[in-house]
Amino acid sequence: MIRPDFEKWQQSAEDIRRLSIEAEHPRSRERFQALYMIGTAQKKASQWAKQIKRQKQTVLEWVHRYNNTGPDSLRYQQTGGRPAKLSEAEKKSHRNGDKG
Repeated sequence: MIRPDFEKWQQSAEDIRRLSIEAEHPRSRERFQALYMIGTAQKKASQWAKQIKRQKQTVLEWVHRYNNTGPDSLRYQQTGGRPAKLSEAEKKSHRNGDKG
């Protein structure tokens, strides 16, 4: 069974939990949360994948990527497509019902 190797990157499960809360992009938060749940043995990769409606292979890829290249490799980066019309701040303002 594959697990995230927190020690390799001088991190703890609590560090990963904090990243899962504080990461700027929802996809980054999702990836760090997966590492936390799997790394603390609360869920297996297959269980977590099913719960978040992702393919098991996708979740396993996140763990492998973390183990091989570290936490920065899991931060979401836009890799094509049209850029968002609204900034993250504008999206947040809209979600909170602020009128501009």
